[in-house]
Amino acid sequence: MRLTPRLAALLTLPPLLWASNAVVGRLMVGHVPPLTLNALRWIVVFVLLLPLGWRAIAGAAARRAVAQRWRELALLGLLGMGSYNALQYAALVTSTPLNVTLIAASTPVWMLAVGALCYGERASRRALFGAALSLLGVAVVLARGEPARLVQVRFVAGDLWMLLAVVAWAFYSWRLARPGPLMRADTRPAWNWAEFLLVQAVFGVLWAGAFGVGEALAVPQASVQWSLPVVMAVLYVALGPSIVAYYCWGRGVGAVGPAVAAFFANLAPLFAALMQGALLHESPRPYHALAFGLIIAGIVVSTRRKQAPR
Repeated sequence: MRLTPRLAALLTLPPLLWASNAVVGRLMVGHVPPLTLNALRWIVVFVLLLPLGWRAIAGAAARRAVAQRWRELALLGLLGMGSYNALQYAALVTSTPLNVTLIAASTPVWMLAVGALCYGERASRRALFGAALSLLGVAVVLARGEPARLVQVRFVAGDLWMLLAVVAWAFYSWRLARPGPLMRADTRPAWNWAEFLLVQAVFGVLWAGAFGVGEALAVPQASVQWSLPVVMAVLYVALGPSIVAYYCWGRGVGAVGPAVAAFFANLAPLFAALMQGALLHESPRPYHALAFGLIIAGIVVSTRRKQAPR
């Protein structure tokens, strides 16, 4: 499907919200254990979704339809809800925002790799060139216009968690685009976006809750330092980066495919840099414009259709 302005907007909003999620996650270090934060997030998401998607689990027939597809839904819940943000929050405890952003910027590469290895999707030269342009734009942001900064990056244990998170997200996105036989549009129940996200959240809450309990048992001294900012942070990451972002991402991936959508994820570091600048009362720099141009160029190159020969 051709990339329209509406689809571009759908795919731009998630990285904006995810950039803010990384900022909030960093602020919560020391206040909420990372796996507990993820569990609280998805519990709140489940509660917020119930008024919108309750029909998906109400009644014997609806529950039977979910039970028939439990393997696929459990996998989606594990990859997209139980793992990705839990690993990201865990990475922010020991790693730096710079490293986490740099690793997350490799998403298009992992999307292309998963597509080639697991789904037989051969990456075109256009897609590879687009990925290179987008990654170059991300590098400009991370280096703040000074390439020498990139060689100063030091990787720590938390970087491995973020790498695993990116791989999990790549598999999650491909499972949305290439679902199993019972989860295709013509064979699954006519769930709307809220109902589909709710049935994923049923299993996502179980995974996230299990990981949160495991964290509490493994690190008993870690506990939630409840306060109004902590409550507001949990509500925000449940509403914005979760419900709104997942809705837009799911619609966008379903329309253009995960490989193309992955290029929009590279806007997150740029948004994060702008948010940091706003919090520090610093105006955007010229390298922000350069990075934005490179990232957009990567998106345009990767989504532009090749003209048929006359």
